[in-house]
Amino acid sequence: MRLAPIALASLALILATPALADDGALDRLIADYEAYSLSLDPIEAAALGDRAALSRLPDDSPAADAARVKGLGSLKARLAAIDAASLSEEGRINREFLAWTLDRRLQSLAFDENRMPFSSDGGFHWTMSYLASSVPMRSAADARAWIDRIEAVPAYYATEIANARRGAKDGFTQPRMTVLQVIAFAREQAAAPIESDPMMGPLHRLPASIPAAEQDALRQRAAAAIAARVRPAQARFVTFLETEYLPKARKSLAARTLPNGERYYAWLVQDHTTTPLTPDQIHQNGLAEVARIRGEMDTTIAETGFTGDFAAFQAFLRADPQFYVTSRQALLEKASEIAKRIDDQLPGWFATLPRLTYGVHPVPADIEKSYTTGRYFSGNPKLGIAGGYMVNTYDLPQRPLYELPALTLHEAVPGHHLQIALGQEAQGVPYFRREANVTAFTEGWGLYAEKLGGEMGIYRNAYERFGRLSYEMWRACRLVADTGLHWKGWTLDQARECFTKNSALSPLNIEVELARYVSWPGQALAYKTGEMKIVAIREKARAELGEAFDIRRFHDAVLQDGPMPLDMLERKIDAWTAAEKAGS
Repeated sequence: MRLAPIALASLALILATPALADDGALDRLIADYEAYSLSLDPIEAAALGDRAALSRLPDDSPAADAARVKGLGSLKARLAAIDAASLSEEGRINREFLAWTLDRRLQSLAFDENRMPFSSDGGFHWTMSYLASSVPMRSAADARAWIDRIEAVPAYYATEIANARRGAKDGFTQPRMTVLQVIAFAREQAAAPIESDPMMGPLHRLPASIPAAEQDALRQRAAAAIAARVRPAQARFVTFLETEYLPKARKSLAARTLPNGERYYAWLVQDHTTTPLTPDQIHQNGLAEVARIRGEMDTTIAETGFTGDFAAFQAFLRADPQFYVTSRQALLEKASEIAKRIDDQLPGWFATLPRLTYGVHPVPADIEKSYTTGRYFSGNPKLGIAGGYMVNTYDLPQRPLYELPALTLHEAVPGHHLQIALGQEAQGVPYFRREANVTAFTEGWGLYAEKLGGEMGIYRNAYERFGRLSYEMWRACRLVADTGLHWKGWTLDQARECFTKNSALSPLNIEVELARYVSWPGQALAYKTGEMKIVAIREKARAELGEAFDIRRFHDAVLQDGPMPLDMLERKIDAWTAAEKAGS
């Protein structure tokens, strides 16, 4: 008889749990923390059905942050008073996870990260475009709430501009190259025709139950709000960037040169990777992975029969028309076909699959020029919103087909959609854990999914296998480039070299990615670090269990309790392995 997987607990720990374990105080604290967090996050609260929150945008003002420090500090003090020894095993895990969550939120507030409220491909000025793609629009009340949110944009902009002004005063700024990119995008936003503004999008998908005259009135009200309120706010943002912020933008690319920069970047590394690794250790890991992957790439090139050197093979891949489509729709159809082939294989690799479906969409036209090659946005089972796999269809000669299987595996299934949807549907796991933002876990899983695709038979030829290796090299080069830029003081040319010499990434993608690393230090380190840990954990479990190792049950054990820091994941799988061994 085989025992069911035991989340986050070894048999020994369960036996050691006090017979009269009492999680009551912790459960009340978790409920208070979740309610408090949602009160501060109207976007998340609205996604959970809070209708009042549909009309609001976040408050990131210094006064609100000061209140957060006080509120989170109070919760942390309450948590410290709860003795872990008195808890059930699941309670101990919840306590540890909440302690980690509170610490990272308080540390972010201590660094006052809101002083830098935008990056090359994100920030407050993108918020409404993101929300427009997924906001529910099933009634006139939904439409009115959305228009209220549009009318709240000027105050939201004013707060974030004030934050950036504080950053400029303190020297806590983005580099000049990032500011120039944001200025170009902000100008386009401020000058865009109102009818094609993404904020109008939800008003063009109103249900037929709303009379036509009322629909027209709602759209007119939204257009008037954009013209009278949003466009002036966007114009003020452009003026602020050009006249106040750009002259004070930092001259160095390195986050290490920011005020308290060495400590800040070291914390970013540990926060994004959830490990104690230093920037220098991450850099060395990257160099080792680059060398390993390059050897596999050379072997794969030989399998194609190509006889030139690596640079010649890169040139061949970038120029041969067999690797490209000529229409945006064709690229979306290729991605959709790959997605369905992967869907066909999932039951053989995962014992539990999510109920929530996903769709394949183009990256919105207003952001596609400076956006990454693809991304996933979460669905919402409660509101009936599917997950979304976004494919960038801009500049088709830069979107090779041999990379598309790896991209689909990462962003859709078994990558982000499967992992996030399973987390959303997890039973018996507190909300704050199900929806936790643990980049090393989520992005590590996405990269692991690309590797798993090889075992699943998704890559159909050596070119697609090379595309997968090129994507893995991309993430290995991130370890080298991010630490090189922000810790070692590299130039952009030095950071670019790893990608141009070792991957088949298009020049456009390389430049978009470099801009992202410059403006978002540390985040790019999570992918390869997380994937390496998941692979190591899997091989450790396989070695322990031998023929009893079941890949479907292993994947359930990794995913069914939601994301978590990598050390907690390792302990969880160690416990799962022990339980499997005892039940085999």
